[in-house]
Amino acid sequence: MQKIYPNAAAALEGVVFDGMTIMAGGFGLCGIPENLIAALRDTGTKDITAISNNAGVDDFGLGLLLQTRQIKKMISSYVGENATFERQYLNGELELEFNPQGTLAERIRAGGAGIPGFYTKTGVGTLIAEGKELKDFNGETYVLETGLLADVALVKAWKADKEGNLVFRKTARNFNPMMATAGKVTIVEVEEIVETGELDPDHIHTAGIFVDRILSASFEKRIEKRTIRQA
Repeated sequence: MQKIYPNAAAALEGVVFDGMTIMAGGFGLCGIPENLIAALRDTGTKDITAISNNAGVDDFGLGLLLQTRQIKKMISSYVGENATFERQYLNGELELEFNPQGTLAERIRAGGAGIPGFYTKTGVGTLIAEGKELKDFNGETYVLETGLLADVALVKAWKADKEGNLVFRKTARNFNPMMATAGKVTIVEVEEIVETGELDPDHIHTAGIFVDRILSASFEKRIEKRTIRQA
């Protein structure tokens, strides 16, 4: 099966629709699928539920989809750094399902592994646990959290081979590998595509069986907060 697409617009063709759920990898602006997000904005798809650690910044990453009001709901962990997000949420224009960061990561991993739910102590006794099932194990109370799946997972990797085997680089790995397993369709943008067999099998982070579409792209790689020190 041919997995390589010429650009982000082509890779999204035929799989996006109003009311869909997407996952978008990245932490802050590190490791985000910036080309696919921009292409998704250009499709005009609306009423999107977006599962992502955060929502980018006002003019980059998922912030682009907030600007155009294409996102209806965010399932997130960290919602700072984006004034558009804050304004829409406080005005009742954007739904938010807030998660502890580790819980969000495990919900995505569980969804990709076919696990419908799991118990965790994180969030017990807080607003996070309201309306959820509680259960005691060995004298400790746990809250039931559900696994997450998406219609389309948008992933950023460093390298891929033509079969879709992926290698991530350093902290850009973050949420991307688990999201790659949790999309009904997984689309990956990479910095380099190599021939099948060129990647060391011991260095592959995500197997190509999870990947449906690949594109090679260039990246702006913005720094979210530039910090310098005096010489």
